[in-house]
Formats: sequence, C-alpha cells, structure tokens
Amino acid sequence: MMDVKRSRSPRAPAGTDDDKRRAAGWRGSGVRPEMVLVGFLLTLPLLFLVFGGRWGSSSSSSFPSSSASDTSAVARHVAAGDRGATPQRQKKTEPVPGRNVSAPTSPSLSQDRLLGGLLSAAFDESSCQSRYKSNLYRKPSPFPLSPYLVQKLRKYEAYHKKCGPATKRYRRAIKQLKAGRNADDSECKYVVWFPCNGLGNRMLTIASTFLYALLTDRVLLMHVAPEQEGLFCEPFPGSSWVLPGNFPQNNPQKLHIGAPESYANMLKNNVVRNDDPASVPASSLPPYVYLHVEQFQLKLSDNVFCDEDQAMLGKFNWMIIKSDSYFAPALFLTPMFEAELAKMFPHKEAVFHHLGRYLFHPTNRVWGIVRRYYEAYLARVDEKIGFQIRIFPEKPVKFENMYDQLMRCIREQRLLPELGTAEPTNTTAGAGKVKAVLIASLYSGYYEKIRGMYYESPTKSGEIVAVFQPSHEEQQQYTSNEHNQKALAEIYLLSYCDKITMSAWSTFGYVAYSFAGVKPWILIRPDWNKETSEVACVRSTSVEPCLHSPPILGCRAKRDVDVATVKPYVRHCEDVGFGLKLFDN
Repeated sequence: MMDVKRSRSPRAPAGTDDDKRRAAGWRGSGVRPEMVLVGFLLTLPLLFLVFGGRWGSSSSSSFPSSSASDTSAVARHVAAGDRGATPQRQKKTEPVPGRNVSAPTSPSLSQDRLLGGLLSAAFDESSCQSRYKSNLYRKPSPFPLSPYLVQKLRKYEAYHKKCGPATKRYRRAIKQLKAGRNADDSECKYVVWFPCNGLGNRMLTIASTFLYALLTDRVLLMHVAPEQEGLFCEPFPGSSWVLPGNFPQNNPQKLHIGAPESYANMLKNNVVRNDDPASVPASSLPPYVYLHVEQFQLKLSDNVFCDEDQAMLGKFNWMIIKSDSYFAPALFLTPMFEAELAKMFPHKEAVFHHLGRYLFHPTNRVWGIVRRYYEAYLARVDEKIGFQIRIFPEKPVKFENMYDQLMRCIREQRLLPELGTAEPTNTTAGAGKVKAVLIASLYSGYYEKIRGMYYESPTKSGEIVAVFQPSHEEQQQYTSNEHNQKALAEIYLLSYCDKITMSAWSTFGYVAYSFAGVKPWILIRPDWNKETSEVACVRSTSVEPCLHSPPILGCRAKRDVDVATVKPYVRHCEDVGFGLKLFDN
C-alpha cells in the first residue's frame, strides 16, 4: 500500500463531497463498477514490482525535453527493497511540495512568492514562471530579510529603469563614451560585467558585481555570451540588464591583466593617482576604467578594495569588470562600505543567499526541466540528500579514491541508512520512509555504485533509498549553451535538497547550497603530494561561498594582513585554507 499512497497527489485532499458519495455507494449491495476500477488501480504497483525495471534513456543525458507537450522526464533511478521509483506524468503545472515541505496556505502565498519582499511584484508571472514558484520547492529561508535591503533593491530598480538601455540617459552616456570623455557630475554611472570561466563562477561574480553596483550607485549591465543566452530571466522590472550589442567596448579579447585601461596599470603608468582623489576632476580622467578582478596567482588585485582607490574609481562614469571570483567578502573588508553593508546584511552569511535568489531566475525553458524532474522523482519523498562531485584537472583524483572518500563521509556523518542483510519488518522505525539521493556529477560511476548498494541490499531501518542522476556529460563544456542549461537545472535541483555534500573548491556546489541556505559537508581535497585525504569531509560554518583569492589588503601600509584574525565575521574556508568566507559570529 505504500506505493499507492505515494502515487496520490497532495493536491487531491481527502474528505471531499465526492469522496463521501463514493463511500456511500460502496456500502450498497452487489459489485459496483467503482469497486472494479479501484481493485484494478490497487494492482498497478504490484504489476510494476513484477515487471518493472530501470526506466530512462541510455543516452548520455537523461534530461527531459523542454517541450511542454513532451511526456514527463524519465531519469536514472532505483529504490532499495525491490521497489522501483515510478515516474508519474503531471497534468498540472503548479509545484508539488515534497512530503517534508509544507505547502503555503493562501493567506501567506503572496509573502512566499515575494520572499518577504525580496522580489518585486511588478512582473508578469507567465514570462518567468520560476521567479515566483521556485521557492515553493524549498523550506523557508533561515535568514530574516533586512527591510533596509528591500528598500535598497526597490530604489535600485527605479534607478536601473531610469538609466538602463533604451533610455535617453543611457544614449547620452554612450555618446560621451564614444567621444572619449568622462563627464563631471554624470546623472547615471555604469558597471559592465564580462564573463570568465564556468557557470558557477559567473553566477558568483555577477552577484558580487551587483552588490558593488548597489554600494556605488551604478547600473549593472551584463555581457551575455552565446553560451549564456536563454539561461536567466530579467531581474529588474521595466528594463534590461543585458548589455546592448553596439556597446563601443564590446570586445572581451581586450580585457586582460595587461590592458592599459586597467586601474592597476593606470596607477603604474601615472595615468591616475590615488594619493589625493578629491583634487582630481572627473573630466580629466579617461572615458572608462577596467577592473581585472580575476584570480591571478591566487590573489585578487589589491588596488580595488582600499578606500583611496574606491574614491578615485567613483569618479569614472563607465567601469568594466571581468571576473571569475566571488569577491563580495572583499567588499566587507573595505572600510567605506562597512556601515552600509551592516544595514543591508545583519546576517553576514546570507549575502549570496539573498542576492542570488533575487537575481537568478531560470527562463521558462530551463525551469521546465527543473519542474518536470522534481515533480517526477523528488516531490513525494521524506528527505532529499544531494551529492555533488567535481574532479579538477589540475588536481585529478582517481575514481576509486574519490568514491571511498565519499563513502567514508556518508558513514561518519550518517547521511544515508546503513545496509542490512535481512529484510526488515514493518515495525522498524524507518519502515516505509523514502530518501531520495540526487547525484550531480559529470561522471556516472558514483550513481552506478550507490544505486547498486541500495538495489541489492535492504537497509537496517527499513527506509527506502532511491538514487537519481539527471545527466553525466563526462566533461565540462564552458561554451555550450545546452550544457549550461543542464548545469543550471542541476544547481536548482541540488538546492532543493535537505542535506548537501559537495566537492571542495566547487563554485557549482557553492551556488547550490547558498540558494538552499543549507550548511554543506565538504569533501576535502587531498594535499598536492597525496592521492587521498585523511579527513573525509567537514561541515561548513556558513552558507556563504568561499573567496578563493582574497586580496592582501595592506593598502597604504603595503603589508600582508590576515583579515580573518581581525574581522569577527570573516574566517578562512574549510576547503581553501587561504580563502575567506563570511559567517555569523
């Protein structure tokens, strides 16, 4: 009977008038057609147990088609105890909350949709379904939203609408840029973001650049490369964050650490000076400044996060940033920003959690993948556990070693039920409970082995373990749009898990657990001269991502300062010893 209960939609509550009329009919004499139909339906799970097996395509990707007319997604799956996980076709498009997620009641629905005011209500829901629906698949945020941040976001949205693309002010600013002028007292200032590295890196640095825009009163515009097209909805009502194609400085090849327009090189070549910014008129400066905020020998540029440099940078109307780093923690270390950031984020470790959920909403095409997969395989389980495994080419780890480390972590932290030798009785404490394991990896080996464990052996507790892997691409493809659609879908699916275990250094994992507001277990990378790690995994102290390459921040003192020893809300990362992350002390 357990499978019959699981197949019933939580959207069909018991006790309706129809149910009562049917119950009255069953008490009559004779065999009624309804009884025959019910009997047939009750045998379906038994038929599946006898004839069922593994569903899904043998192709390299088992993602469902993005077409709304296609059948529901069929994933790789298996449930322990000889129970197959039967995907159900969904006829409705509303989210199906999991058994461990309470469906919002109508009085609080608006509050849930807007995340307590984080999101603007000024959007057409049909144009981007994920904006107001994706959070219904998660538990409520553990971090209260600052009213000051809400006010700041609404103010920014109005500013973006006033100065964004297709406005007179934008055209005027472009005209000055083309003329090689940096005007005094410009009404609108801009920061233009250019991409670098993979999707996780891009999402982290876009959020960091947006935070910088909030702090410095700039309009964020984003260069959308072909591999990033169609991934995200517009986040600002009544305007666009996409950089128009006719932008004069639209050549990414010119943006590198040696570019003469970079601020560091301007200082070096005496084009600008930071010793007395107040005495420098804006009209005397070049038409734009370039910030290379990319990891360079594992250090960010020092000439960005000091007060005197920010005072000089604030005089430029146009700023271009190319970055692959989550540099938001470095903004917290800049003295002139500290007071404003304290009002925006009283919970320091909620920075990306709030900004990421504000900015990033999958387009309807990507959201269709997420929704169909979730409703088919994850909606009606008792607990969802996510494993994200990433192997980096600069420090490859053999499959056997990585799998053994993952198993050690699972055992030590009791993330999955122990295996038994005999079938448990129905009186076992966990009997009938279902745990779903979602594996996000480029490789299928981890899925195959964990699936085999729980397919061949029962659990001591009687719990059922179903194992899923949406795709296995074998290698990362930075420049593939289709690959990035799948990656974004899996980030969202992973963020719906109650527990998450991730590979060290992985920006993909950082984004997922920060969305979820869940402190993950981090699989520690082996030392450079070793093939295995003595410590299997550690629990993160924060839901914030790690800044892999913090600046020295000696500023005028010209000395290395370990800010983790002087700032109460900064610590070194568990997975990157010299990295920094924000946390609530």
